[in-house]
Amino acid sequence: MGDVVTSRDRSLDIAVTGMAARLPGPRGIDDWWDSQLRGSVHSRRYTREESVAAGVPAALADDPDYVPVRGHLDDWDRFDHEFFQIRRREAELMDPQHRWMLEVAWNALEDAGSLPREGTPVTSVYASMTGSGYLRAMIRGGNVDPGLLDDMVHGTEPDFMASRVAYKLGLTGPAFAVQTACSSSLVAVHLAVQALLGGDCDQALVVGAGFGYPQAGHLHQPGGVLSATGACRPFDRHADGVIAGSGAGAVVLRRLADVTEDDPVPYGVILGTAINNDGNAKAGYYAPSSAGQERVIDAALGAAEVDGGSIGYLEAHGTGTRIGDPIEWAAADAALRRAGARPGSVAVGALKAGVGHLDAAAGVAALIRALLVVRSGVIPPVAGFTERNPLLEESEDCPLYIPTEAVPWPGNRPRRAGVSAFGIGGTNAHVVIEQAPPREPAASPAVLAPAFASASASVEVPVPRERLVLLSAADPEALDRVADDLAAHLKAHDPDLGEVCNTLADGRRALGERLAVTGRTSAEVAERLAGRSGVSRGTAPVTGPAPVVFLFPGGGTQRPAMAEPFTALPAFGRALDRCLAAFVPPLAERIRQALFDPGFPVDELNRPGLAQPALFAVGHAAATALLELGVRPAAVCGHSSGEIAAAAVAGVFGLEDAAAFITARGQAMQDCPEGAMLAIGADVERALALAEEWGLALDVAAVNGPDSCVLGGPVEEVDAYLRRIGDTFFVRRLRYTHAGHSRLIEPALPTLTRMMAGIELRPSTLPIALNVSGQVAAAGTVLPRDMFVTQVRQSVLFGTALDSLATHLPGALAVEIGPGRPLSPMAEAAGLPAVALDQARDMPGSPVLAGVGALWTRGQPVAPVGPAGVGRRTRLPGYPFAGPRSVAPEALAPPEPEPSRAPVPAPLPEQPGEQPEPESPAAPADPAEGVARIWAELLGRDEVPADADFFEQGGDSLLIIRLIRRVNDEFGIRVPVREMLARRTLNGHVALARRVLEEADGQGA
Repeated sequence: MGDVVTSRDRSLDIAVTGMAARLPGPRGIDDWWDSQLRGSVHSRRYTREESVAAGVPAALADDPDYVPVRGHLDDWDRFDHEFFQIRRREAELMDPQHRWMLEVAWNALEDAGSLPREGTPVTSVYASMTGSGYLRAMIRGGNVDPGLLDDMVHGTEPDFMASRVAYKLGLTGPAFAVQTACSSSLVAVHLAVQALLGGDCDQALVVGAGFGYPQAGHLHQPGGVLSATGACRPFDRHADGVIAGSGAGAVVLRRLADVTEDDPVPYGVILGTAINNDGNAKAGYYAPSSAGQERVIDAALGAAEVDGGSIGYLEAHGTGTRIGDPIEWAAADAALRRAGARPGSVAVGALKAGVGHLDAAAGVAALIRALLVVRSGVIPPVAGFTERNPLLEESEDCPLYIPTEAVPWPGNRPRRAGVSAFGIGGTNAHVVIEQAPPREPAASPAVLAPAFASASASVEVPVPRERLVLLSAADPEALDRVADDLAAHLKAHDPDLGEVCNTLADGRRALGERLAVTGRTSAEVAERLAGRSGVSRGTAPVTGPAPVVFLFPGGGTQRPAMAEPFTALPAFGRALDRCLAAFVPPLAERIRQALFDPGFPVDELNRPGLAQPALFAVGHAAATALLELGVRPAAVCGHSSGEIAAAAVAGVFGLEDAAAFITARGQAMQDCPEGAMLAIGADVERALALAEEWGLALDVAAVNGPDSCVLGGPVEEVDAYLRRIGDTFFVRRLRYTHAGHSRLIEPALPTLTRMMAGIELRPSTLPIALNVSGQVAAAGTVLPRDMFVTQVRQSVLFGTALDSLATHLPGALAVEIGPGRPLSPMAEAAGLPAVALDQARDMPGSPVLAGVGALWTRGQPVAPVGPAGVGRRTRLPGYPFAGPRSVAPEALAPPEPEPSRAPVPAPLPEQPGEQPEPESPAAPADPAEGVARIWAELLGRDEVPADADFFEQGGDSLLIIRLIRRVNDEFGIRVPVREMLARRTLNGHVALARRVLEEADGQGA
């Protein structure tokens, strides 16, 4: 029978786009797969002390038939409940399987680049779990508050697991529990495939978990399926049964036709699935049926439209029982041989040999292992295999063989495999998978050549584009783990950095704790992450992003090639072209040269006629680019000539009018007598008093803060001031040829007055903090024409303007848009935290990308795909869940009483007529301690602030009913339900309980 790969209808193929697992052995999928290739066994033999401490009764641990072995899952009791906004107490009451499913479901969707957000596919959930020994342990533990029963049932029973995953992850497709014992999660895969093909959803999440509480061994019973030796040896001569294992797995499925070139390459493709049941044609309910298993493999091959000759690997159910293994072997042999499989062509795998029987999770875990086989093209050995079970049928044409070491997949046809799972009771499932279709390699990474080549350089070697890498987590410790995991991954695999950035920006949820770093290569980013060098780190406010104030610097901050850092912003080039088009051509070309040529003459650029238009062009274009990234200012402010850029961004000037006015302003000032300016680190009164004391005719150009001002005047006067001041104060001469805002500029005023007469000023669309008054003009204000003229001569009251902004916008974030960061210290002195878009020059990498990254770490709504770079998404480490240990006290087995060493005297009989005196009822205590304790217990918190809101702390309508019941019982009162709902805070509930208690005491008196 020939392979029909060329004639298959691929419209029915289903891609596995994401997966995640927590299985015995290494935590990461890559490391776990390496252990499978080595044939590692991940079972653990517990000591008696460990077994008893876990909750195994001492009598059972001492039973000679007790086998203290299990496929052990480390940190099984850890759960990141705060990540999923689950109260600690509620988390304790949840079966660990429910907890694991939430975490592996998140990781699998993250791996698929499809975490729920607007525009993601409608996703259904199919979930399976083992019966909850955890619930039984809690009930056995006794002292169960009847008010907890709902939480216990909802957190442990299979009925609620799929809907909990859908609720917590925001998935809107159907959510089903699938329970068919050991085949549950592979049956769930079949149902998910049918739902995708039937149009019930566009994406399906299949998640399964298997766990027996406590995590311990088993009691071997002769004739049973549990191993006497504690080793699971599928298809082996020494097979004597199975051991249990703990774990969870999840896969994400989509129609192959819906997977785009930008999505990560699928792990593999599901070609066909089938399920059936043995019926009663077998020895007993628990017995397997060769006929049923054979039929389900036949049906899956038929659904896949492939022949047995194209199958090279079978991930078997493989329980390791002497009778079950031969039955499965015979069924697979017959089905594959009849379908055309060649002798010795199908390697048999058995996951249980390495991790034990995962019960309801066994099917999805086996599928994950088989997907890794077809993806890697390496067949792993059966762990611990010694020699073949003599009860397995032997024939010359049997297609099955057992690999004893890792071997390459033979041949180059599409790698195909089968996966089997058979449930107690007879529900069988089989899935046929294939390696993902080949994909064209991605285009070479983008490179940037310098805008102006150095005259001495004969050849410029292109370098990779600088990119912004954005990481986030729910808490600071997790963020460190995220950074470390990514650094290790980048170092080990060296993926394309564009794909890494796009995956992080477009495929991961932006959480509260954030870190940003730039780099040109994966290796460079890995090094910076590992050393935490050149990174920005911050916390996004829970209440939403802070209001933003755009600050624009003025003359004296210019430098050659000052626009080059801003080219890292995706829209900067287009915005700058539009801005320069508003200037007359000769000036526009000179501005462009000054903005990009590092060798541009400094003396020319320091003159107002070029410096002011160049600074305007950079500021306006960078602000436009930042707006396109999603950062929206709540107000603007410019320093000196920077006020023209601020006014243009606020809509006061049209772009052409702003360009015309800044050109005229710069030229008119340049036509004035030359001068100089000094930035002085002193209060303006002291600085000016020294000038007057020394007889120097200097004017106050700017007051930037309580200890910062600028004086300006004739060059010789400024030079004299510099000589006299020595090191009394910090003093810095500005890079400028003229003394703005001094009496030397007065000749420019008539020219500017005439210029303003032809310009129409519009109402502002944003509040503007003004230089001339230091006050904030509200949005909608029509500013007077003469203000922009007199501003050239008057002192810049920038410090006062910043103070006004801090009052007008409490908690605002200042964003400095221009070369360097001269304004940021002034903003911070006024109480406005600041981010300079052109970050410190000594930081590695792109200063502007670092500035954008800093904004993102502070919670600003930066659309990160642009600065991160566009590329295909790739596989990256998932979220490193590592929450606190959570075990319900009710589930902990009480210690067995030690045998008495001395006789206990019997109680004396009561004497006739003697009756104990009744105890006097205790006076009710003040409610403050009691109500706070009940709050803490119900919310699962150690301490609760007095003004905390019950519902904001995680409470809900059901929990407040329990709170009311507990308060009533403890204090013997009846608090009104409506008032408890209305008061909400701890203080309010204490006051209410105290009032009701006092009223009850008064009535009793």
